[in-house]
Amino acid sequence: MRAAAISMPRLDKIPGMFFSASPKDLKEPSHSLLDDKTQKKKPKTFGMDVKAYLRSMIPHLESGMKLSKSKDILSAEEVMQWSQSLEKLLANQTGQSVFGNFLKSEFSEENIEFWLACEDYKKTESELLSSKAESIYKAFVHSDAAKQINIDFRTRESTAKKIKAPTPTSFDEAQKVIYTLMEKDSYPRFLKSNIYLNLLNDLQANSLK
Repeated sequence: MRAAAISMPRLDKIPGMFFSASPKDLKEPSHSLLDDKTQKKKPKTFGMDVKAYLRSMIPHLESGMKLSKSKDILSAEEVMQWSQSLEKLLANQTGQSVFGNFLKSEFSEENIEFWLACEDYKKTESELLSSKAESIYKAFVHSDAAKQINIDFRTRESTAKKIKAPTPTSFDEAQKVIYTLMEKDSYPRFLKSNIYLNLLNDLQANSLK
């Protein structure tokens, strides 16, 4: 969903990493997609091809982060910039990982995983578009997808048609819907979460030493 690879901080080194953020103080999101979100029963296992694809697309979300080494390259100023917009947060590889872990704590990590998969898909060579489009569709868009994203029926059907003759923009409509959902729903809570605030405070404290 770039710059040279960054050493990622370990989850157990970020205070409060395992605490879920509370949305009590936030207004109920107005995005219409949230109204029709229903509890989905996800299968316990899914195809090895999908698992392998997700692992290759988002290794930094699965491998964790190493805070001790990242202090030399990740500054408090950089982390503060993440609060300016979701776009700036997602433009930073470490930001993607931290936000991904926050979404995981809210059981909605499929949103950033899908967004990152779409970013990778746009760079795919033409001869590989068909197979990769099918993998993304089965993993996130299909009605029985293990990590089904929360998009409306029209967008789901439209995407299904587009991948029959895939182009680099086949998932753009669905990706935009998920970006807006994260921007209006998860992102404001992320900025108030322990995951973000404790990382920022830790970096600020270390910058004073």
